Formats: sequence, structure tokens, C-alpha cells
Amino acid sequence: MLELLSAATEQAAHSNPALFGLEAYQFVALAMLVLIGVMIWKKVPGLITGGLDARIAAIRASLDEAKALRAEAEALRAEYAAKIASAEKDAEAMLSGARAEADAILARAEVDGEQMIARRQRLAEDKIAAAERAAIAEVRASAASAATAAAGNLIAERHDSEADRKLADEVIASL
Repeated sequence: MLELLSAATEQAAHSNPALFGLEAYQFVALAMLVLIGVMIWKKVPGLITGGLDARIAAIRASLDEAKALRAEAEALRAEYAAKIASAEKDAEAMLSGARAEADAILARAEVDGEQMIARRQRLAEDKIAAAERAAIAEVRASAASAATAAAGNLIAERHDSEADRKLADEVIASL
């Protein structure tokens, strides 16, 4: 009996179900055809294509925007490079101008210094000359004073009242 049962199980295991005379693989093929037909009827490929086209357009727009941004960034970079070069030229021009101005100020200071030294030397010479003149005038005044005093002493010693009368008479006569 065991053999009979195992033969029946074997036969059942090897038999495939069939419906309307179609085998299982034929049912799968028929189901796929129905699925594809429904997809075409509901316009799924058009939706997928439209979605992909929209995505492609969005990607193209992003790429165009990125190209425009890159071009703008390169233009800004070139502009700033030109500004930097201009600033460097301006800085160099200012530096050379400052050097020339400093040299001019130094030369003018040297000339002014020489002129000031010459003025001070003249002032010192003038002061010395004035001091010499004052000393000479003082010596002359002193000499005149001493001579006057000596003359007064001599006259006082040699003139008496009679000589004064005689002198007074001569002065009156000459008038």
C-alpha cells in the first residue's frame, strides 16, 4: 500500500494545474499581456515619458543656470583681478609720489637749514659788531670823560680868577 500511495503522490507532484486547457506559463504570459494592455490603455508610458521629460528639462535648466552662474563668477573674478591690479598700480604710484615728496621735503629742509644757519651767523656777526660798536662808544665816552675830567683839573690848577677875567673879556670882545 505504501507503494501505491507513493506512486499517487509522485503523480500529483508532477502534474501542473491547468484551467481551460492552459498551462501555468501560459497564464503568466496572458496576465502579462493584460497588464501591459492596461498600462497602455491608462497611458502609463506617456506619464513616465512626460515625467522623465520634465526631469530632463529641470536638469537642463539647472545646468544652464550653473553655466550662467559660472560665467558671472568668472566675470566677477576678472573684475576683481583688474581692481587688484589697479589698486597695486595706485599703491605703487602713491608710494613713488610719497618718496618724491619726501625727497623734495628733505631737499627743502636742507636749503632752509642752510639759510637759517646763514641768518643766524649774520645775526651773531651783527650782535658782535653791535657789541664792538657799543664797547668802542663806551671806551670813547670813558676816554672823553677822563679827558674832560683831566682838562677840568688842569684848567682849575692853571687858571685863577685873574685868568678867568681875562678870558671873559676876550669872549665879550669877540662878540
